[in-house]
Amino acid sequence: MTHVKSNDGTVIAYERAGSGPALILVDGALCSRAFGPSPQLASRLASHFTVVTYDRRGRGKSGDTQPYSPAREVEDLAALIEAAGGSASLLGLSSGGALALEAAASGIPVDKVIAYEPPYVAEGSQRREVDHEAELKQLLAQGNRGAAVKYFMKDMVGAPAPMVVMLRLMPWIWRKLEAVAHTLPYDAAVMTAFTIPRPRFTSITRPVLVMNGTKTDLRLRAAARALSEVIPSAAYRELAGQTHNVSPKALAPVAVEFLPAA
Repeated sequence: MTHVKSNDGTVIAYERAGSGPALILVDGALCSRAFGPSPQLASRLASHFTVVTYDRRGRGKSGDTQPYSPAREVEDLAALIEAAGGSASLLGLSSGGALALEAAASGIPVDKVIAYEPPYVAEGSQRREVDHEAELKQLLAQGNRGAAVKYFMKDMVGAPAPMVVMLRLMPWIWRKLEAVAHTLPYDAAVMTAFTIPRPRFTSITRPVLVMNGTKTDLRLRAAARALSEVIPSAAYRELAGQTHNVSPKALAPVAVEFLPAA
């Protein structure tokens, strides 16, 4: 494990594997370089790229300087890109895809971006107008980390209630989720009220690939297609048989095909 210091002094922990063009994996909510899809993705991509996995601020071994702002997470990526040699591609999953796109829009030296199912809600879709960030902050202020994780999964993601119950019956998993529950408002902030920031993303000039699975929620599929139409440089692709929890085995070959080769 290595560390890099972000612009505001926050220490960001990361690991590097493989060789070739730099590729940074940007996790979604509750995940980190050691928990979630990143370890498997990194192992499948390391023969083609120098793969950087990192702990987003507030998670794992990274710091959590306050106050939080999505702009600070973009600065974290800028510091990682500098450490990787001055330019890198980004592969972001779920809210990590939204963060990767925000980084590209900010003008930091990003080569290409893959965004898999950023959980926006396409215009015209039915949705309940709720300030999720405020709801999460209230639960966390009450010291109820478990309730914050449950709220995120059930009310925000729409996971079936039995799935949440099943996770709670696996304490070795649930403890890891509760440990990073304080970062859930960060993901809510990154998601800009779950509405595509059209003016912001129309400024992206770097090549972008927006993807979704054919078996995922219809709203996420519609949002991915809408997002690909907003970004002038974007291509769109569906992955057969995949859901929001995409298989690294299915995603890795597409990344190798789209991203710059050594």
